[in-house]
Amino acid sequence: MILKNFLVGLPIMLLCLAFQGWVAIWCVRHFVRHSGHRSHNSGLRPLLVAMVAMMFGTFFQVIAWGLLFLWLGEFEEFYEAVYHSAVNFASLGYGDIVMSKSWKMLGPLEAINGVLMLGMSAAALMAILQHMIRDQYEQYIADRADDEKG
Repeated sequence: MILKNFLVGLPIMLLCLAFQGWVAIWCVRHFVRHSGHRSHNSGLRPLLVAMVAMMFGTFFQVIAWGLLFLWLGEFEEFYEAVYHSAVNFASLGYGDIVMSKSWKMLGPLEAINGVLMLGMSAAALMAILQHMIRDQYEQYIADRADDEKG
């Protein structure tokens, strides 16, 4: 039974990894392309775009797991399947809805997957923030050098 859960869960975990990796790379590239040295808030809009894109990436993954649960016949309603998926993905573990014994192991697999994917999002946002901090510091140094010359 455990092997069956892993064989079903592993492909969706790999799909989530590939998708979130793509979203994270796109977000970092988007930020780098659209940030500049024009003002103190120049990186704010690209940062917000990156954050929203990563949230939508997370929602996509939660829905994908929910659709898997529907396909397996664990839930009859889309909302209930997605709710259960979101609780698993965020590793909240309310326990108010429990899957059948034969597919119960998919819950912890999704939680592990969610922790990894949310960690990837946090790492990408941290890379963007580091870029923002470096840009702000370089702008500060340039402004200071201009003040000393003038």
